[in-house]
Formats: sequence, C-alpha cells, structure tokens
Amino acid sequence: MISNILRAAVAVATISLVPVAAQAFQPENPECIAPANPGGGWDFTCRQVGKSLQDLGLISSTMQVVNLAGGGGGVAYAAVVNKRGDDNDLIVAASSATATRLAQGAYPGNTMDQVRWVGAIGADYGVIAVAAKSPIQNLGELIDQLKANPAKVSIAGGSAVGGWDHLKVLIAANAAGIEDVRKVKYIAFNGGGEAVTQLLAGSVQAFSGDISEAKGFVDSGDIRVIAVLSPDRLEGDYAVFPTAKEQGIDAIGANWRGFYAPKNMSDEAYDFWVSKIDELYSTDLWKQVRANNGLAPLDLQGAEFEEFVANSVAQIQKISRDIGIIK
Repeated sequence: MISNILRAAVAVATISLVPVAAQAFQPENPECIAPANPGGGWDFTCRQVGKSLQDLGLISSTMQVVNLAGGGGGVAYAAVVNKRGDDNDLIVAASSATATRLAQGAYPGNTMDQVRWVGAIGADYGVIAVAAKSPIQNLGELIDQLKANPAKVSIAGGSAVGGWDHLKVLIAANAAGIEDVRKVKYIAFNGGGEAVTQLLAGSVQAFSGDISEAKGFVDSGDIRVIAVLSPDRLEGDYAVFPTAKEQGIDAIGANWRGFYAPKNMSDEAYDFWVSKIDELYSTDLWKQVRANNGLAPLDLQGAEFEEFVANSVAQIQKISRDIGIIK
C-alpha cells in the first residue's frame, strides 16, 4: 500500500517536472534598440522586424523599440556591453556601418566579440557604375585603367573618405590585385545624387553606391552598372546587372542589416532569437517586405553570421590601415 502511494507520488512529481524542463524560452518583454533617432535603417530594422515577428506569431507580445542615438551606434553598443550584458529579451539593430565603426575603433574600448551576433535580414549590395555614354564597358576595363594610370581615374561616392562607399571601391580594387589601394582616387560628395551629378558632368569616371540608389539613375538612362558586389546575380529587375564575381573579381560589398544581442544572454535565449530571425527570413511576408524596401537576400544566422561579421571587420581593418584611417 505504502509502496503504491510512493510510486504514485513519484509519478505525479515526475509528470509535473516535465513541462517545466521542456518549456522553451520566450521573451517576457521583447525589446529592440535602434542605435539612432527614428527614421533610417536601424529604426526600420527594429520596427519592421518586430511588427513582422508579432504578426506571424513568432513572439507572443509586442516588441518595444527604443531609440538610443549617439556615436554612430557607439552609445547603444556601450550600453549593451556595460549595463545590459545578460538581458535575454534584448536584440539590437546593426548594419555594415556597425562593422565599419568597430573595425576602425570608432567605439572606444569596444570590440565585436563583446556581443553575440544573431542574424541578417537582408542587404543592400554595393554597385560600381559609369555614365551611360562612358567607353568603359565592364569592371575589368575600369580596373585596367586604375592599374595603368590611377591618377587619371576618379571614383565618386556619397560617403566620407573611409566610409562605406569608399571602402566598397577599395574592396573591389584589392580583390582585383591592386595592393596599394591608396592609389585609388576617391572623391567624397554629400550623398549619392551629388556623386552621380559629377559623374554625368564628366568630373569623375565612375560611381560607387548601393543598388537601391543606383536603380533610379539606371532607369532614367543616366548610368550603367558595370558590377554589383554580390555573391550571385540579384532578383527581379536587378538580375540584368553583372556581378564583380562573374567578371573574375571576387569582391562582396553588402550593406547588410541584422542584429546583435548581449554577450551573456543565455544560450536558450540566443537560440530563440536566432531561430525566430531564421523563421521570419523564409516567410512570404518578409520576402515582400524585402522587395518593397530594396533589400536583397542575405540569409545568415547564428555562427555563420558571426563568422561573416568577423570577416567583414578584418577586411575593413586591413583596408583602413592601408589607406591610413587607422594605424
């Protein structure tokens, strides 16, 4: 009798423990930090992903978006590292700008290994273009001119020297065998539109920008894209543009968008966020969001994404040293 009671008690205790042990992590108060003021890429990343996760039932409550501007993302990065290092409910919007600033030491005292990299949600790939009437027909011809007489070839972009438009040119030049990338003449303008205006005026020979800003100028007949810095040809209307890779120059320049999370987040929480970003990425809803916002595919999560960011940081550090941005 007693043994039967004990066996029953043990059975009840065992059953009661199973749901607790098997219960999956679910954030109680999901939050996304956008490291800038409302509007722009980081804010879009948080708000659109948060809304989509909720609409699809991938999170059980509304994601709060907090705008924490300052230092080109550095204020948010330091806050996560120093104050919220074990917050399981938190993810933070990031992009190629984050990797660039980490690589160039623009977040003083912080490095990429102080956080966990969650995943990418898409990318705006870089392009190199020429004026529609330019005699330059492909990337190889532009590189040949750069090698033969770099002083006579100027490339315009909408970012500052050492910024992303500049770095994309140097990534391509370096991949094409130009070891001293300081010889590549880059001229910075206040935005891609101004850079294209100078291209059409004949002041420069090529333009470095992103696919989303170049498309309108292609449609108007003003410029020709001679290379997209993507691993494969893009989809839809962008499929006509050749990649640098198919021209024998293995250069990838993706202005990616994604997330990082606190370093000491639990493995269960990290796996949750990685899996939910992965699930979101493959949905028809997110494919439509990407298409509507000019984002190309970039399907990387977890360890693959962390390796991708690490390689990006290392590449940008090398190029930044080569041109004297950092020592």
